[in-house]
Formats: sequence, structure tokens, C-alpha cells
Amino acid sequence: MTTHTVSPAPVGDGAAVTALRAALGPEVILLPQEFSGRKHADWSRMPCAEPLALARPRTTEQVAQIMRICHEHRQPVVTQGGLTGLTGGACLHGGEIALSLELMQGIESIDTISGTMTVLAGTPLQTVQTAADDAGFLFPLDLGARGSCTIGGNLATNAGGNRVIKYGMMREQVLDIEAVLADGSVIGGQHRMIKNNTGYDLRNLLIGSEGTLGVITRAVLRLRPKPQAVSTAFCGLPSYQAVTTLLSRAQASLPAGVSAFEVMWPGYHDFVTSRMPELRAPLAGRHAYYVLLESSGADPVRQAEAFEAFLGQQLEDGILDDAALAATESDALAFWAIRDAPGEYPRFIPGRVSFDVSFAIADVGLAAERCEAALRARWPHATILIYGHLGDGNLHIVVHEPDWPASAAREVQDVVYGITGEMDGSVSAEHGIGSKKLRVLGLTRSPADLATMRAIKLALDPLWLLNPGKLLV
Repeated sequence: MTTHTVSPAPVGDGAAVTALRAALGPEVILLPQEFSGRKHADWSRMPCAEPLALARPRTTEQVAQIMRICHEHRQPVVTQGGLTGLTGGACLHGGEIALSLELMQGIESIDTISGTMTVLAGTPLQTVQTAADDAGFLFPLDLGARGSCTIGGNLATNAGGNRVIKYGMMREQVLDIEAVLADGSVIGGQHRMIKNNTGYDLRNLLIGSEGTLGVITRAVLRLRPKPQAVSTAFCGLPSYQAVTTLLSRAQASLPAGVSAFEVMWPGYHDFVTSRMPELRAPLAGRHAYYVLLESSGADPVRQAEAFEAFLGQQLEDGILDDAALAATESDALAFWAIRDAPGEYPRFIPGRVSFDVSFAIADVGLAAERCEAALRARWPHATILIYGHLGDGNLHIVVHEPDWPASAAREVQDVVYGITGEMDGSVSAEHGIGSKKLRVLGLTRSPADLATMRAIKLALDPLWLLNPGKLLV
């Protein structure tokens, strides 16, 4: 596996902090003694240094002023949102200023005719979801960290989640983005139309850039019609072929299509249902695969009938071994609680090694089989949990053994990422690269890809001030 050298980044000093404090005051620029005890690390468990100062702007103009001063003093900056990332993208290496958008919250407007919402980047995802619902719409992005993660962070990492199969990644949920570049320039606006074919798409350039190209400050989000009916089933299947057959049949036959298709291998299902007493296994017996199938649409009567008839046909055809249909919203929530159990991993497997990889849908079953076999051969007693969003090829693998030496994580990564590279998969499906996956990025992107990305970075941030040491190698 190739190891790449990260481009050197400038190291800040006290001059920039002094200038920032003088220009913006102590209400915006906090010194270490003023934010003592504050958490700076994200959920990745990567090392994180304390910032030289903490900037908490309230407006885009303040962000621009901060970046102009930092550019003048060659002061590196790490933008932080809800700190729910899993690859170290918001962590500091040392010598940086932390730029938190936590005070830039708020829904500025909702256009019910155009179906858009304009929000500040620090607004939590759940706030946007609730506001959309109150206005009679759906904002479809959904993550387990919905109460903490922010819209700016969702955009910077091109977040995925449970509904990608129907609505797409975060990239598909936004019409325009305002952002501040490294020199303090402000780009983007507040366009509220789907069609805007006016040259380079700066919006999509910023999405997924992990804070290395600009500080996202505002976004115009795309709202969708609110589903009037949601049908949910928890299914047991005999084989991976049956799983992919169920997916293709559901997409072709269900009137409202498929809004979620979550696959769980038995190791994952048995692990979470046996360790969390609040979870109840919906099906009797043990199955080779479990699928949480959801369809959401506009016709409650027709959808419920079609969904139940579809499940009955799959049982008759042998595609399903068993299925439990959610009769109430609480039933559906109980099904989803099984799939959302990874939020409790810190309680049960604090030393885990986790993966967020993706493959062509046809290859996911073989990829999981190869990874589990290779891991089991090397660590026969390890806990191995596999689950994912099959509709978009996203596979999550969690590996844990209590008595591992410190070097084990690197060895486990070499196994899984090695297979991912061999099968033309992606080393990051939805969590991003950050600093955690720098050494394996070359397994997914070609040298020409990386050179092009670096050229874009140098064009927009030639001093390498924005989130140095992340994403690019």
C-alpha cells in the first residue's frame, strides 16, 4: 500500500491572533484560557491539538474578515461544524485557528412555490428537517447524527445516509452555496433554480471538499414533497442473490419505489439484538441476511395494499424466508432502531476499527465475503459486523478484538482497503477522507486524479491555509 507525503502547511503564530482580536474583538475571537475545556476533536478518535484561538463569527462578512487577516499572516485555519465527522477532518494538527460556525445558525427563508430553503451553514440538520416538515415538505438527507451535524458539514463531506437510494447524496439536495475563500473573497449567491448552466459549477466543487477550498457559510437547499404514506418491513432472506433480487423487484414493482434498503449480515443483527435489551428481533429464527425495506409515497391506500401484496409475492417466490410488516409508526421505529444501533458502539466495542467503503452493487456480497474471510483467517476470534446501504453500494464493516496490540488497526485496514482497491471500490463512501484515510486515497483515485485535485487546491488556496493535512496528498 502506497504511503503519500502530505504537503507542508504553514504554522501560525501569535501575530495573526493579535490582529484578529483587534479587528473582531473578544466576542468573536476567543483565546485558549477563554475556551478552556472545550471539545475540539470530532468523532473519529484521531489526535487533536488545541487551537491557537477559537473564532466564532456570526456573519459571512466576519468570516471573510477572519480569512483576509489569516491570509495576510499566513495563518492556517480549520473550519468546524458539529464535530460529528469520522475521519478527522475537523481535528487540528497544531498551530491552527479553529473557525466554528456554531453561531451562524438559522433558517433565513422558505420558498414554498420554488420548494427551497435558505439556511446558514451552522444550522443543525434536524432543525432543517423539522422546518421543512412544518412547511409541508421533506428535506430527505438523514443521518444518525442529525441533532448535532450541521448543514455546512453535510455539504463539506457530501453526506449520504439512509435515503440516498431515492434522493441522492447531499450534492443532490442543494441549489446554491455561498462560501468564503482562503483570501477572504466571497463566492456564490442565493440562486433558487435547478437549471443554472453558467460555467464552472462552483457549488459542486465545494461539496465534498472537506473545508480545503473554502468556508461554506450559506446554502439554498432543495425541498421535496412530503410523503403521505411510509411502508416499512423487516425481512429475512436466504442468500445474497435473494437480496439483490428483492432490491431490483422492489424498485421495479412498488408504486412509490424504494426510499431505504438497509442490509444487515447475521453477525451484525445478532450482535446488536443480543447486547441491547431495548431491541427486539422482529423475526423468529436466524437468517442469512436481513433487509430493512422502506417505500414512501403519496397514496396511503394504494401504497399499503401494493406493499403488502409485494411482500406476499416475494414470500411465495422464495425470495423472502420471512417478513415483518410495520403496522404502526412505533413498529417502524423499532425496526430502524436495529439499523441505527451503531450509535451505541462506544458502549460495547470502544476499540473498534470501522470502515465506510463502497462497491458496485453486484460486487457488495463478494466484497463482504472476501473481507470477512481474510479478517477471520488473521483474527479468528474477532467480532466482525457488516451492514450497509445496499441501494448505493455502501458497505460498513466493523472489526474488534479486545486484546489487540496497538499495531492491529493498521493491519486490519490493510486487509479491508487492499480488497477494496483490488475490486475497484471506494475507500470512502460517505464519511470523507480527512486525515484518517490519506494513505489509502491512492487506492481509489489515480495519479492524474490526485494531480488535478491538487491543482484546484493550489489555485484557490496557494498558501495551503484551509484545513491543511486533510483530503489532499
